[in-house]
Amino acid sequence: MPFANFKVPADTLTEAQKEQIITRTTELYVEMYGERARATTLVLVEEVTDGGWGIGGDVLTLAKLRAPARE
Repeated sequence: MPFANFKVPADTLTEAQKEQIITRTTELYVEMYGERARATTLVLVEEVTDGGWGIGGDVLTLAKLRAPARE
């Protein structure tokens, strides 16, 4: 069974965007493995609460993610 797990910051995607992730990911697996993969492809979109993840030891928040990039 093909499986994809997307972890995204909570409240940053609309229901339509989540549906698009699920649909397009399923189509990608079908493209790779054939139509037989459609019925068994599992796509999970998990929303992580603000401050519930980090990179390189730094806790990420929505404010940090939305801040302009520093040069």
